[in-house]
Amino acid sequence: MQDDRVETIPQDGRRTVKSFVLRSSRLAPFQVEALERFTDRYSIKYQQKELDFQALFHNERPVFVEIGFGMGDAAYRIAQSKPEYNYLGIEVFLNGFAKLLHRVGSSEMPNLRLIRFDAVAVLESMIPDASIAGFHIFFPDPWPKKKHYKRRLIQAPFAQLLAKKLIEGGYVYCVTDWEPYAQQMLEVFETIPAFENPYGGYAPPVPWRPTTSFERKGLEKNHPVLEVWVRRVSEH
Repeated sequence: MQDDRVETIPQDGRRTVKSFVLRSSRLAPFQVEALERFTDRYSIKYQQKELDFQALFHNERPVFVEIGFGMGDAAYRIAQSKPEYNYLGIEVFLNGFAKLLHRVGSSEMPNLRLIRFDAVAVLESMIPDASIAGFHIFFPDPWPKKKHYKRRLIQAPFAQLLAKKLIEGGYVYCVTDWEPYAQQMLEVFETIPAFENPYGGYAPPVPWRPTTSFERKGLEKNHPVLEVWVRRVSEH
């Protein structure tokens, strides 16, 4: 059994609420090989130190972050189709992390790097303020039971953290097939003065976002795919 744990940072000596539950899974040989061959080149170890994106990507192009990239298909295809931009993928689950690492390393992709760690800790410690052009959050865990709502990723403190890390004019782009969660997203972003919703509600589909297998499963169950797009504005 492969180790699927991830380090977390306690806050104020208390156990923090997480929007994920770690699971263990066996890795295929190609995933194990990817971890051995490509970790040093294409993944970033968590550290309580801000990243230097120019040094990381060897250019000054805009940086976009995908939080919770799952199996990595959307992250890979977007980065591949937009070589003029830099991308950083954050994921805690080892299976998807290793699968995307294999694809990135095998294709020697220059504009995509990966971090396997809790996204909140990464944003707080490693991402400089006003440095990110956009955040992608595709199909986050909806935690449908009421007692688990507190585990949902999109809540006011996290939205405020995203706003802090965005450049002016930068965006947060969320997609979900769970309508109550989509409504919560709209309500949360509406409470943050640093964000404006240019659509006044749900956004139209963005043509460059690829359809994933997870999304297709939702469509087969007649779940609506709802898109939320908000933009960072000046608060003054």
